[in-house]
Amino acid sequence: MRNVIKFLVVLALVFAVVLWLAGLDGQMEIRHGEWWIGISLPAAIVLAVAAFLVLHGLLRLVGWLRGWPERRRVRRRLNDRALAEIALTRALVALAAGRPEAARLEVARAKNLAGATPQLLLLEAEAARTLGDEEAATRAFEELAGRADSRFLGLRGLLRQAEAREDWDAARQIAADAQSVEPKAEWLRAERSEVALRRRDWGEALALSNAEAPRASLTLAAAEQETDPLKARELERQAFMADPRFSPAVLAHARRLAADGSPRRSRSALQQGWDAAPHPDIAEAYLAGEEDRIRRVKMAEELTRRTPDHAESRLLRARICLEAGLTGRARQELNALRDSGQADRRAYDLLVELERAEHSPDAAREKEAAWLREASDAPMEPVWRCGHCGAEHNHWKPLCEACGTAGAISWSGVTR
Repeated sequence: MRNVIKFLVVLALVFAVVLWLAGLDGQMEIRHGEWWIGISLPAAIVLAVAAFLVLHGLLRLVGWLRGWPERRRVRRRLNDRALAEIALTRALVALAAGRPEAARLEVARAKNLAGATPQLLLLEAEAARTLGDEEAATRAFEELAGRADSRFLGLRGLLRQAEAREDWDAARQIAADAQSVEPKAEWLRAERSEVALRRRDWGEALALSNAEAPRASLTLAAAEQETDPLKARELERQAFMADPRFSPAVLAHARRLAADGSPRRSRSALQQGWDAAPHPDIAEAYLAGEEDRIRRVKMAEELTRRTPDHAESRLLRARICLEAGLTGRARQELNALRDSGQADRRAYDLLVELERAEHSPDAAREKEAAWLREASDAPMEPVWRCGHCGAEHNHWKPLCEACGTAGAISWSGVTR
């Protein structure tokens, strides 16, 4: 109904224009030399309008003819793109179904239709990796990395490949390039930290570490790698401050202070470390250089005055007293240690030595056998052990060579 009304309105307007033209008077004349053309004004207006419409139609026709090849290319391109999307979907389905060879064929078909788009290059690389064709995957990832719009995708794929073949130097450079493209990618920072650990570049691993990382271990490892003495000294201090319970850091800091001519500060650092977490290596460093056995007993008492009931404190006092010939004091410490339930096999070894020191070989033999039987049920002495795989080590290391975990080796022993 609305269209009928519009048609009637247009028809009425046309009729009104025709009536208006019919009512016009006048004549249009064109003279050129002896030539004369005369026409009424309404006819002249109609002819002018008709000429304009014809000219406009001709121009539109010429424009349409000129644009026909481009329109044909656009239609063909849209058709190719539609076919390429169908091939891309088939490739995704084939790859998900575990048919990488079929996926590669569909990707090749889609590339012929739509060119090497980032989506197709990524899918081509994944299909090649699934087939084990790492060279083809590398070419696809490199092509991705060479494009401004897909550089990060290519670098991520190349990083994965470098890590898979354990080329940590290449992985380091690729990861750094990737983070320059996407600086807000937090997982990439963690990836760079892991690569630094694999390369045993402890300084870089420390710089990239997060709050949950074993900073004391990493800082000490970085200090051991540092060639500049001033920087190494500062790193050792930072490791000590990060965790005074970490005995290797305590010892390194104390040795540095002693080497710098500050023996009192060195002993203070050892005391602080012992108070935080008693360790036999700290005691050995604290007593080093003192030959007088009675003086060593006094120094042991001074070291353990804040941790008198700790198992390591009792063991230290018992051993030093035994060396000084104070067997009664040594037995007192060992008995207290046994009564506390914290005695390990080191305590029973000292009890055996104590029996030998106090009795003749024949008299001590029976008591030694009793202690040895009891020692078989006692806990093993503490060792440096990896918290990840359980491997034992003779001394602390920044990296467990058994499982490749960094910062996982700790002193596993008797607790307070």
